[in-house]
Parts: sequence; structure tokens; C-alpha cells
Amino acid sequence: MNLWQHHMGVRVNRHGVIGRRDFLRGVSLASAAAGVLSWKDLVAARADELRSQGMACILLFMRGGPSQFETFSPKPEHENGGETKAIDTDVPGIQIAQGMPRMAKVMQDVAVIRSMTTKEGNHARAQFLMHSGYAPTPTVKYPSLGSIVAHQLADRNFELPSFVRVGDRGSDGGGGLLGVEYDAFVMANAEAPANTKLPTAAPRFTRRLGLLAQLESSYASGGADREVADHQKLYDKAARMVTSRKMEAFYLDQESDATRERYGRTDFGSSCLLARRLVESGVTFVEVNHGNWDTHDNIFERTTNLCGQIDQPMAALIADLKERGMLDKTLVIWMGEFGRTPKVNPRGGRDHFPRAFNVAMAGGGIRGGQVVGHTDAGGDAVTDHPVSVPDLFQTFCKSLRINPAIENMSAIGRPIKIVDGGQPVSQLFS
Repeated sequence: MNLWQHHMGVRVNRHGVIGRRDFLRGVSLASAAAGVLSWKDLVAARADELRSQGMACILLFMRGGPSQFETFSPKPEHENGGETKAIDTDVPGIQIAQGMPRMAKVMQDVAVIRSMTTKEGNHARAQFLMHSGYAPTPTVKYPSLGSIVAHQLADRNFELPSFVRVGDRGSDGGGGLLGVEYDAFVMANAEAPANTKLPTAAPRFTRRLGLLAQLESSYASGGADREVADHQKLYDKAARMVTSRKMEAFYLDQESDATRERYGRTDFGSSCLLARRLVESGVTFVEVNHGNWDTHDNIFERTTNLCGQIDQPMAALIADLKERGMLDKTLVIWMGEFGRTPKVNPRGGRDHFPRAFNVAMAGGGIRGGQVVGHTDAGGDAVTDHPVSVPDLFQTFCKSLRINPAIENMSAIGRPIKIVDGGQPVSQLFS
């Protein structure tokens, strides 16, 4: 950006973004000025710089809405806390729910936002909001966080998918306006993908792809050029993937028994271990889904079981990334679509509650061992440092070194910012 300022005197806002008028003026000047980089060159250079930093993100998404009281914000001193007790962590003054004793031992690397707040109490809409930063609309296909991160940070020549989702596809979108090439590669579980071994010798496989392209060209010339282009992008990605030696990252049997036991030989444990292997191999974004946290009944027994499923794998993931020197460049996010009501209902459960809930983060420059925000004694309302969804996404972008003001164009010609409004939660980085 400084090159534009020096050579052309364009205006740059506080986010480092060039206005559209100055951009158009700058492009025309650049085309006439010898020795000055074009806009495309500058954007490419900035993108390459970001990708060379090797940042990555692992999202652990708790579908159904995890109770804040039974996870990171217990309230044992209040009747709303119910049967859930609090335990000390390795950070003096910070307590979490009794169902996560292993997470209590790694809290020096974890920061908890206890003042997350939204207005979306519908599962599908809230899942979309927490994945994209935008409420769903019929006119704009907003990309998910994984697609955004892959678009901004991933190496275009990387052979594996840059965005991998393990678990249910859910209602959280995909590449959206960024295109199908930024959709998630979805795996039902942590088992190696099926149908990824070549059906024939590599040269013959390549010839078959060439024949397919020829057959599709006539269909494209009949007016289906966009559909064919999208189809060929997917086939090209799949072909690079199945012929890559990096496919070994999907095979957990290459890990030692000790490592498998460390994460736990469960679905979620295996998925967290797979996430570490994929990020280590160069994948930019991995989402691991876990559920069902929709505990409208029997919440204390059900969340004891659910916390028991995530506690060991999540703590192992954070510790393993740190030991391998990967945590500083890997943002780990734990969140769901909303929280649960402070009052326990007549069925012994908690209902949907977007007004105040938790998000936990580790790595990626986040300073662990701290809590941001508070709620009142009963957990009914945020009393300090409310964090909105735009604030949260600004924080993700700051951690991953992505410019949140970058605009992508929708199908109707409307520029859409990665994040619309908000401010990063500065306390997390201090």
C-alpha cells in the first residue's frame, strides 16, 4: 500500500484500504507509468506475503449451543448454576466447570470471552451468523470463516483442500460469493477419505481428465460455461489431491499409540488429531464439529457426558500444538451458535440463550490465561465488555493477520467486507 501512497498520493483509510475512486484512478495511472507496480501485482504480493506467514486456524464447533454454565462460566454460588460445580485452573482466579479437568490444566494458553452476545436464537440462523459474521439473507451468499481464511491465506498451489470440515455440514454456508473452489472438503469423520486411490496408472488418469474436459467444452459452448468452469475447478482440485504425497496427513495410523491415547480413541479425539496433522501438512483451516449440545432436558447428566467427550482431545490439541512450536501460528477457536438460559426449565434443561455466552480461544497471538467480560450474578445479562459477532470476527482477522476491510464482490455487484463493523477485542492481544 505504501507504494501507492508514494507514487500516486492516493488516500488510504485507517484500515489500510484504498477507496474505490482512488483505486480506479490509480489503475489508469499505473498502466501509464513505467516502472510502477500494477494493482494486481500489489494485491498478489500482499497475498503471497500473508501466505508465507503460515498462519492456520482450527475451529472446534459445538453444534446445538453449549451451556456456558456447564463449560467456561459456572455459577455455583447462584441458584442458576444448578448442580454444576466449579474447579480451579492453572491460572489463579479463573475457574471453569467441573466437567473439564484437563482443560483446567492448559488454561494458561486459553482466553475465554464470557460476554459474547447476539440476537439470533434460531439454530440454523445462529450457526450461519457465527460461521460467516453475517445473518443469512436470500440475496447475498456470504462465505464462511473457513472459506474466507482459505481465500486470504491458502497457497493456491497447495495440493490438499485448504478448508476441511470434519463432521456434519450444517447450516453454515461454504464458499458463497468466493466460489465453489472455497467450499469445505467435508468428511463425515476422521477416517481417511474414500475413493482417493487412483483407479489406473497416473498417465492414463491424466488422459481421462483431458477427455472429460473435451466432452464438457461442447456443453460449455451451449451456454453452460459457468457450470462447467465450476465443475472443472472441483475436478482439478480432486485430481491434485489424490495424486499428492501429502494425502498421508489423512492417515492416523501413522501416529504412535501414545499419541492416539493422548488425544483419546474417540470420534472427537481422532478428529482433533486429524486437525493437527492437516494443519501441520499445510492445510489452512480445519473445522471439527461436535454435538449435540441442544440440551433442553436433563442438562446436567448430558453435559457431563458431552464435556467428557471434548475435554481430553481439546486439551491434548492445545498442548500438542504448543510442544511442536505450532501454537503461535495456529488460532484454535471453541464456540457454538449461542448459549443456554440461566434458569433451568421444568424438564431439567436449559433453552436457547444468545444474550450472553462463551467463546474460548488459544494460539494465534492470543494471550492465554485471561477472561474477557462478565455477566451479572445469575448470568442473565452482560455487565462488562460485551462482544458482538463483528467484534469476534475482527479478532479472528487480527489473530490471522487478515485485513477485515477487504471487499469481495457479490453476484449482484455489491461489495461485501470480510467484516462489517466491530473492533478487535484488544485485551486478548495485550
